Amino acid sequence: MSAGVSVEFAAVVVDIREESRVAGRQRWQMALDRTEFRAGDMGALEAVAPSGTKLTVPVLGVVVDADGEVWHVVEKPLAAGTAVTGRVDTV
Repeated sequence: MSAGVSVEFAAVVVDIREESRVAGRQRWQMALDRTEFRAGDMGALEAVAPSGTKLTVPVLGVVVDADGEVWHVVEKPLAAGTAVTGRVDTV
């Protein structure tokens, strides 16, 4: 892949869990039904709210648990069942 190229994919949020709460700031982890993110990747998840507003949620990191499930670290989670377009930023 060339530098600066983004990889995009369609997915659905299937689960959400709280990662941490420090000094009034929360971080969440979201699992998707499919992903192109790997440990160390960053990027964003984009969705459309029922009102039609476009939402962009930065992916701050990725955690792979003992079962191999990939969790996307975010500050503002999307609801389970939300369709998203994922964008993995490559360097």
